[in-house]
Amino acid sequence: MKNRLKYLLAGLSALCFTAAVNAQERDDRATILNFKGIQYLSKDSLFYTNFRFRMQNRAGFSNQLDGESNGEFDARIRRLRMRIDGYIYTPRVSYSIQLAFTRSDQDFDDTGVANIVRDAVVFYNFSDDFYISFGQNKLPGNRQRVNSSGQLQFADRSLVNGNFTLDRDFGLTLNLSKKLGNMPINAKAAISTGEGRVASGTDDGLAYTGRVEFLPMGDFTNDGDYSEGDIEREPTPKLSVGGGYSYNDRTTREGGQLGRYVVNPFTLKTAFADAIFKYRGFAYQVEYMRRDVDNPFNIIDDQLNQIDGPEQQETYAYKGWGINQQTSYLINKGYEVAARYTHVEPHEQIRTYEDEVDVIELGLTKYVKAHRLKVQVNGNYTFKNGEFNNQSNKSSWGGMLQIELGI
Repeated sequence: MKNRLKYLLAGLSALCFTAAVNAQERDDRATILNFKGIQYLSKDSLFYTNFRFRMQNRAGFSNQLDGESNGEFDARIRRLRMRIDGYIYTPRVSYSIQLAFTRSDQDFDDTGVANIVRDAVVFYNFSDDFYISFGQNKLPGNRQRVNSSGQLQFADRSLVNGNFTLDRDFGLTLNLSKKLGNMPINAKAAISTGEGRVASGTDDGLAYTGRVEFLPMGDFTNDGDYSEGDIEREPTPKLSVGGGYSYNDRTTREGGQLGRYVVNPFTLKTAFADAIFKYRGFAYQVEYMRRDVDNPFNIIDDQLNQIDGPEQQETYAYKGWGINQQTSYLINKGYEVAARYTHVEPHEQIRTYEDEVDVIELGLTKYVKAHRLKVQVNGNYTFKNGEFNNQSNKSSWGGMLQIELGI
């Protein structure tokens, strides 16, 4: 049969399903295998789904310059994920599911059972520029966290993201895209539980998060403002400036959506600002984050964390600020050189427990098929409290090789 079907493809995460494609009808289904994954469309066009997977295999080495350490090796599957996107009945009602299958990519709740669910969210598209979502998904936080881990130009996100990120949560999100003259503006707001993706229950405190972005030079090619490195070689300069704030009221975890459970709820206030610029293979991005909490000190909840011991353990929320900068240039034949500098400074209240940290990183990436198939080689040097020398026993260096493959 040669009748041609027309249907709308689902946009991913923040995009509605708007791209039209054609496929041949085969019996009672249409199945397509291409760079967008494995796609399925029902005969009546009322159900569409897209299956994708990706994996990150890595081998690394790190060595602390204390004269005693012989170094540590890290060889493992960092991520192995399956993603399922689609729509049901109408492209206005879409969904996104993402599952994780490696231990380092899972959280464990109070039962000790691994949580493989990273995303499980439903979208309703009111129009091309406004939609809402309900379920578990990334909060509209800092740019590097909202970026997929498959779109990074280094093997890992920066230490700034590691210390202050909002990560995933369950709740309701509103997303609006408009233009002020010729300048695109994106605004996002979320109300969520504030306890992250491992929570088996909800307390009486919620998290309130908002983010806004301005693109004064127009839209990036292929949504490149949420992809590191200028793979598209933007023919004209592109800039996106964003920022936001999160108020996590009475959270019961050390980092809000992340970390161990604590006995006394506390309120975390996180501010963030970032920007990304791309032009003809050159890319630069900067990210600033700051977290405040009135009293950062707390006590571990032994029961929820399944800790056996005669005494309660003290802990604290990371209070302070950090800034991350990275730049890159895409050479011919898909080779990219990149450099990153990260600075994290703890608040004086926790300086007894946390050092000021600086990290310098260099990277070389070979893009075989953009971010879908790439080989990354990274080297890093970490020093603390401003002591940039090889005599400090708190300094360390390391390297990593990572191969990413996905559809």
